[in-house]
Amino acid sequence: MVPAGLFAQNTTASILQDVFALLAQARYDDAIILFDRIDQAEAGTVQMRLLRASVLSSAGRMNEARAIAEAVSSENPNNTDALYILSTIEAVQGRSREQRALLERIIGIDNQHVDALTDLGRIYLEASQTRNAAQYFDRALAVAPNNLDALLGRARVYRLDRDPNRSEALYNQAVSLYPNQADVYQERARLYRGMGFPVQALADLDKAKSLDPYSYWIAIDRASTLLDMNRKEESFEEFQRAVNIDPDFFLAYAYTAGMKDEFGDYDGAAKDYEALTKLNPEYPYGFEGLAFHKMRTGNWAEARDAFVETYRQLPDEWYYGILAGICWMKAVDQTAPRQYLTTAMNRQNRDSIEYFLYRLFYDLSGRVTAGENDMVLRADRETNQETKARILFYLGYYYDIRGSQTLANRYFQQSRDLNQRNIPEWRLNEWVLEARGLLPY
Repeated sequence: MVPAGLFAQNTTASILQDVFALLAQARYDDAIILFDRIDQAEAGTVQMRLLRASVLSSAGRMNEARAIAEAVSSENPNNTDALYILSTIEAVQGRSREQRALLERIIGIDNQHVDALTDLGRIYLEASQTRNAAQYFDRALAVAPNNLDALLGRARVYRLDRDPNRSEALYNQAVSLYPNQADVYQERARLYRGMGFPVQALADLDKAKSLDPYSYWIAIDRASTLLDMNRKEESFEEFQRAVNIDPDFFLAYAYTAGMKDEFGDYDGAAKDYEALTKLNPEYPYGFEGLAFHKMRTGNWAEARDAFVETYRQLPDEWYYGILAGICWMKAVDQTAPRQYLTTAMNRQNRDSIEYFLYRLFYDLSGRVTAGENDMVLRADRETNQETKARILFYLGYYYDIRGSQTLANRYFQQSRDLNQRNIPEWRLNEWVLEARGLLPY
């Protein structure tokens, strides 16, 4: 709320000056209150009503903004300012078809409406229709050659169309015209990074960061560029900075979790994977990472749930189902996952090694173990070293669940001896051996 007496003058000009000062601070609700101080006759003008609608839209009060803009539009169907406010409301509400229809209507009234032209260009660019996007950006630049949105939009089209020279020329023009605009440097950095010039990209991102130190996406781009340069510790710090800027957005966690894993900060990695699963539940690798770490610490029920969700999202990756079954048995008892294993097993080709691995644990869940000798023989005969390492790993857990720890240790160690570090089971096997005191160091 605006403190009483903060604004001493009450002329329309002075009130609007205060409105714009509040808008610069993103104090939209406070700015809206000031409109009530404007003389009623002046407040009722079309220009003032639309200004109020624009501020209401910025404040997220879309219904109020829409009501004003629609009222003005009904009074004058050719008022492009009202139509444009309505188009921005449709954009915020994710109604791209309605937004485009309004923008095209504006262009039909005023074919030199730069904001409408650039917005149409952006819509087509997001739809990967670069030819249509280029046409609208070119039309906007023909009217306003120095318009920032049009310059950046056209430069993006050139970049996506693999015309780096023209793209760079427009970015350079934008930098010259808007040297204090952070996104200009960020955009040019993306071009340089794509061209394989990380040093130049980083220089632009350093400048962008200095101009806008609280931009999440500048932090992400800078961290990614540092990662390209194999400057992992600096990259991690920048991804972590992105997390600190916006802890409620998922992307940076996907990097910090993996890097914490690599640095040996397993507890920190587990927390970031858990954050990923909450912020983006449709990202399967968050559940995968969480499942691995819950398995590492023996939180079997939580590991089971995470593997079940991973397998649901990645049904072609057969091993998640077996890992879910193993954790289920460890969390409850051998019989608990029988129905789950039945469903997963029936997805596999009956002649495949995956099917027989599922069958091994399915039989175990029914306390029938006739297939173990067959699987041991298959492991002995297997010539593919990755496949053999995986079979041995699962045999280790098979005997672990049966209570035969000597055999379990033997198979976990044999799996490690094959040194197949690219299989996902490698990490789990290392943690098992470490917990059992069987690592050679």
